[in-house]
Amino acid sequence: MDPRGTVSSLEDEREPTLGAPPLITLEGVEKTYRLGKIEYRALRGVDLEIPAGEMVAVVGPSGSGKTTILNLITGIDRPTAGSVTVDGRRLDGMTEEQLAVWRGATVGIVFQFFQLLPTLTAAENAALPLDFAHRGTRRERFERARRNLELVGLGDKGDHLPSELSGGEQQRVAIARALAADPALIVGDEPTGNLDSVTAGEMFRLLERLNDEGKTVLYVTHDRELAARAHRVITIRDGLVVAG
Repeated sequence: MDPRGTVSSLEDEREPTLGAPPLITLEGVEKTYRLGKIEYRALRGVDLEIPAGEMVAVVGPSGSGKTTILNLITGIDRPTAGSVTVDGRRLDGMTEEQLAVWRGATVGIVFQFFQLLPTLTAAENAALPLDFAHRGTRRERFERARRNLELVGLGDKGDHLPSELSGGEQQRVAIARALAADPALIVGDEPTGNLDSVTAGEMFRLLERLNDEGKTVLYVTHDRELAARAHRVITIRDGLVVAG
């Protein structure tokens, strides 16, 4: 919890980066899932570096390990072997509580199916990360949420429920929510996969604008055209990085 109790202190409380880029480093990362006596090797020894400020697409067949890599980089999952370092922090050595605090300050996650709470307004959804962290007063959290909704072009929709918004508008709310703590890294797991092509293009232009403003953007996509617009495309196959 932020002892100063203000939203403006969110940037100040983030742990300092220990050195120059890369922002993300995976070294010898393996991930094995176990179900009874059955083992599935999702990652088989991944080495990867992503500098700060890049826009990176991760592509590959279903089951290749793309989402597993995103889950490790966001601290949602842990490697079976190897190390994961993001923004100067070794995630594989942190406790669940430390990971939760780190994640809330460093990473914004955008999901394919939006995952908005249906009984909360757009502004309430956009303020959720700050509510969970008890940062700032309620008024300060809502001011931050409304600023982020304006940033994504929904300044006039803050009082609307998700059911009153189009799919593209709901995804914009999800992006505003991801921006709540002004994170260094925006991660998307098929962030345009549930949208029509026109709306997907609009969402991608918004991610490009955030990248132009200095945020690192990392996303999984099956859309070759959207992947080609990234600065770099990383191809995963059978749990290994085979290109990029």
